[in-house]
Amino acid sequence: MESFYRTHQYLVTNIYSPVRRQLMDEIDWSHRLIGIKGSRGVGKTSFLLQYASERFGTNPECLYINFNNLYFSNHSLLEFAQEFCERGGKTLLIDQTFKYENWSAELRQCYEACPELHIVFSASSVMRLLDENTDIQDIVAVYNLRGFSFREYVNLKTGLELPSYPLNELLKNQDKIANQILAKVNPLEYFGRYLEHGYYPFFLENRIFSENLLKTMNMMMEVDILFIKQIELKYLAKIRKLLYLIMHAAPAPANVSQLAIEIQTSRATVMNYIKYLKDARLLNTLYSEGDTYPKKPKVLYAHNTNLLHVVLQQGVDREVERKTFLYNTLHAQHKVNIGKHGSDFCLDGSLNIKYDSQSQYRHSSKTWFAVDTLSVDHKHEIPLWLLGFLY
Repeated sequence: MESFYRTHQYLVTNIYSPVRRQLMDEIDWSHRLIGIKGSRGVGKTSFLLQYASERFGTNPECLYINFNNLYFSNHSLLEFAQEFCERGGKTLLIDQTFKYENWSAELRQCYEACPELHIVFSASSVMRLLDENTDIQDIVAVYNLRGFSFREYVNLKTGLELPSYPLNELLKNQDKIANQILAKVNPLEYFGRYLEHGYYPFFLENRIFSENLLKTMNMMMEVDILFIKQIELKYLAKIRKLLYLIMHAAPAPANVSQLAIEIQTSRATVMNYIKYLKDARLLNTLYSEGDTYPKKPKVLYAHNTNLLHVVLQQGVDREVERKTFLYNTLHAQHKVNIGKHGSDFCLDGSLNIKYDSQSQYRHSSKTWFAVDTLSVDHKHEIPLWLLGFLY
């Protein structure tokens, strides 16, 4: 136990978190069991340690543990939690949860055996905490940690503390909000760099970003998909090829039959693989309103623009890049479906939005246009970059 405390103190003392994630203030920390889901590379470990640093410092009432530790190959989580509580522990932060064989059942046991204990655990985005884990689905509060928003990236690069805004406020007061931001920074100086390498926090590391992201993408497929979903290793090549083909075509209609031919498998298997790639947050799927998996999606997108820049070595088409960003940023707070009235996306069943490269007079009042300019001149338009301030 003492070695865990020493590791915790070292990590909390040396945590480097240059940007405070907005999710920190959105979580109801009074819940006794909290799951933080997120794709590999978005900073789940840093988030747990940042919480520990802010709320507890080196106070031994809080302890961070990682199931990579071989200690848990011969000791149960329950006995560890009980000893921690006997020592006065109140909050247990658990990382790499999927590496512990009976994690959900023992989290339930800890919840019931230690009524004063709060547990916060990280989870892969592939793990279905509410759908598949009946042990905890009635007691866990689940939150999603996403990659950096454009706002968080700008704040990191400039040292500013620009706030986020809900979409209805952006649409209603966009002139005022945009002018407040433009008085402090020109966002277009940072927008291109964000689209290329700003979504994943590890761009801060002193390593080649593209190689790091490629390594992360492969870990998503090898661990987050194959290991967690218990798929045989021999199918990895098909999943990798499927992702490559979709990335080069996206955004494009989901031609499942053709994809099945190209990777030499069944349509049903392709649909399952697409679902796994979406859960790993390598892809986004766009459905008609009311439809969902296992139905075929209407359009397939890359999950974020950083992935496009790494995979498409010949360069990324500007319109593809912008539409991918638009879907990704809208998806953080809204349900996104295929657009109506010629738009790209329909939000929450009512608001239609379409990307356009330039500002121009609009005859339609049924669609908002996300315009690739610093500012806009007409109604029903909003600067594309400003939608990066939704979270």
